[in-house]
Amino acid sequence: MTILLTGATGYIGKRLLPLLVEEGHHVICCVRDKNRFYCPDELQDNVTVIEVDFLKKNTLAAIPTQIDAAYYLIHSMSGSATNFDELESLSAQNFVDRVNNTNAKQVVYLSGIVNDESLSKHLSSRKKVEEILNTGTFAATTLRAGIIVGSGSASFDIIRDLVNKLPVMITPKWLNTRCQPIAIPDVLEFLSKALLNPITYNQSFDIGGPDILTYKEMLLGFAKAKNLKRYIYTVPVMTPKLSSYWLYFVTSTSYRLASALVSSMKVEVVCNDTRINELLDVTPMTYKQALSRALIKVDEDKVASSWKDSLVSGRFTSSMSDYLKVPKKDCFIDRRKMEIIDHDFTINRIWSIGGDTGWYYGDWLWNLRGFIDKLYGGVGSRRGRTNRHDIHSGDALDFWRVLYANKGEGKLILFAEMKLPGEAWLEFKIINNTLYQAATFKPRGIWGKLYWYSVLPFHGFIFQGMLEKLIK
Repeated sequence: MTILLTGATGYIGKRLLPLLVEEGHHVICCVRDKNRFYCPDELQDNVTVIEVDFLKKNTLAAIPTQIDAAYYLIHSMSGSATNFDELESLSAQNFVDRVNNTNAKQVVYLSGIVNDESLSKHLSSRKKVEEILNTGTFAATTLRAGIIVGSGSASFDIIRDLVNKLPVMITPKWLNTRCQPIAIPDVLEFLSKALLNPITYNQSFDIGGPDILTYKEMLLGFAKAKNLKRYIYTVPVMTPKLSSYWLYFVTSTSYRLASALVSSMKVEVVCNDTRINELLDVTPMTYKQALSRALIKVDEDKVASSWKDSLVSGRFTSSMSDYLKVPKKDCFIDRRKMEIIDHDFTINRIWSIGGDTGWYYGDWLWNLRGFIDKLYGGVGSRRGRTNRHDIHSGDALDFWRVLYANKGEGKLILFAEMKLPGEAWLEFKIINNTLYQAATFKPRGIWGKLYWYSVLPFHGFIFQGMLEKLIK
């Protein structure tokens, strides 16, 4: 079959794509920017990539009419716009209008559990999207999930950060809210088995694991899985804003996502009906099993996708092609070069930079810069990286965004997502037997120039030390 996949660069979409290809489907991936879509070589013969922005109706003409079904995996959980609910509705309506004019028999939508009488703005928005999809001429299937547990998921990373960093936690009362977590492999199995399955047509299903837990119990369950002793005390005085800042400063999440999560975590997300388990013959794993699987994936460096690689995890909002050509006019540039000794050694060092590996020289200064950025509402450096030795365009890398990564070519371009009075790039490229390293800053006004000169004294040893460590 020919399947349309929206949200192909997202956490779920990246994992669903290889499964669909494995089942013999040809997949048409909708992305806003082809430059940040990575497709493994073994999938490319069965994948077509088209650029579509569902908020711009004219771009939807790129969607072919000859499709059999579609997945709608578009969410804005951490969208910055205050009217994100209106944008989500517009996106869904544009999608319906276009898919109505194709041969698609079914649309599968992954939503949130919306059984509570008092829903957050984000959950209400997802319910509205479901209603819009149900107006289409195709059969709509909605799978409603709560907390998704898996390596690279926002929920898993937040739980891991809190448990690893805080032996004692003073927490807001919403940690006593109940939820029904589900493992990412089970979500993918439900999505896969619902595809073009008539028994799921024009219906909505709650999907969840067998455990109903409070968020506090989930944290303590993670601590037990890691053999850590943790103490958690809840207090009734934390406002939503204070709770958001608590998550923001302790974990790797952005403030926007922290605010959205706090809003949604006050709502109970428990399945009303799990009949889909029998209909599709799926036996969801327990929370303990889900944690064990996720921890193994992290330890083995086999995280297939991460919420951090979504553009909304940082400050980058434009097409990457607009920034691929590093400017020179009206810029300050720190250029350095050095002859390489071992090509493979150097390229592997470049491709492992950041995250747990660090920046090879003056790490405490890089960490201090990340901390200062966090204080001013930036992304900080806690995002790390998805894989220790693998980088692709669009990936988050500490407080950088990967614009271009070609290992064979020996070229890596990073764009700064920290709060700056200007724009910054960091570029590495190997030509013949020489490594060229360039830090470029395009200042914005007098404050940008003052910023450059204030950090200039540190560049001499930070960038030179990093260059030398990349060589030997």
